[in-house]
Amino acid sequence: MNFHDWQALKPAAAARELRRRALALPPEQQRATMVRLPPAAELTDRFAAAPRGAPLAGVPYFLKDLFDVAGEPTLAGSTFLPEVRPTPAHDGALVTALRTAGAVLAGKAHLHEFAYGLTGENPHYGDCEHPRFPGRTTGGSSSGPAALVAGGVVPFAIGTDTAGSIRVPAAFCGLFGLRLTPRHPWIADAFPLAPGYDTAGWFTATAVDMRAAISALLGVPPGGFAPRGVYLEPAGLEADVASACRAAAAAMATEADQATHAAWAVAMAEAATHYNVLSSLEAWQVHAGWAERYRERYDPAVWQRLIRVRQWTPAQIGAAQAGAAAVGRWWADFFRGHDFLALPATPMPALTRAQFTPENRTRLLALTTPASLAGLPALTIPVPLAGGLTTGLQFVFPEMRGPAMLWILARAGR
Repeated sequence: MNFHDWQALKPAAAARELRRRALALPPEQQRATMVRLPPAAELTDRFAAAPRGAPLAGVPYFLKDLFDVAGEPTLAGSTFLPEVRPTPAHDGALVTALRTAGAVLAGKAHLHEFAYGLTGENPHYGDCEHPRFPGRTTGGSSSGPAALVAGGVVPFAIGTDTAGSIRVPAAFCGLFGLRLTPRHPWIADAFPLAPGYDTAGWFTATAVDMRAAISALLGVPPGGFAPRGVYLEPAGLEADVASACRAAAAAMATEADQATHAAWAVAMAEAATHYNVLSSLEAWQVHAGWAERYRERYDPAVWQRLIRVRQWTPAQIGAAQAGAAAVGRWWADFFRGHDFLALPATPMPALTRAQFTPENRTRLLALTTPASLAGLPALTIPVPLAGGLTTGLQFVFPEMRGPAMLWILARAGR
């Protein structure tokens, strides 16, 4: 069901349909994806309260559990955050904007603990699996939101993207995903991973719904011009991903020339390393006040990422800062002559748990961190592969409200 289908339902029918879809998930996936599914009466009241005539009136969404909802504890995928952070007294800025636009909060969705990971694994609530390929991950950290859209429970879900946490699940799950920009009011009051890199964003199952959400929430006007963009194919892609992305991009972008490829290869060679250093410094500052006291209650993999700050030398930090600045200069130079850059969002389709090795994590970050280091927005569209698996194309823009993203969506198919 798309936005229009949901908007055609009366409140009680919409509440029943949403619960029917949610409860059709396997029980372990209900637990892994949803923090709480409201009862029918509560959902009916929420649908009934949506302002008539608002652009997203009656469209249900799940909210990644980093964003505050008044009276509901924010867990951030952990078991102890409510013990160190009070239950919110007010809705966050993004929740308020969504309510004004008419969207209906269906519930909160789980995530990789503290958003510090690219898989859908969570030792406390369960691992999110790809709805169509059990045993493969949704990707993360916006795993619950992506699974609930890909599984057809809702047409819309809110996530965050620090280093790919919307782009990777969108690509793995065959979704459209939008990453906004750091320090925006919609992310500024969410529970942070690394505040200088965190962004808000969302998933939809169709291009039409993504266009509707962008128009309703961002007010992006349609452009009357063909934007200038190129497709760049970094090294390290699986062969089927490379050929599929190249074909998908052909309708929207010319291929980057050798000089652009060469400059990218130099500027982005260590982007993942620079990101790991700089983001971990910020992440530790978020957790430092309670980390040691609760260390046994962290996911061990998340704990190891947090304490990496102890190993960085001043020389490594300085090199990361210089490298990030060079990444920013590359993008500034590129956008003097272009409106977008297209490149694959992932080098492979959805991985199994065993395949999510440190090496594959680095391969993913090599594609996602160049935009993250520069704080740039990105739109991901799905790219089909053999056997029903998918990857994605990410389109990186110089600013959030440019018309190029609507131009791309008009050419993106479904």
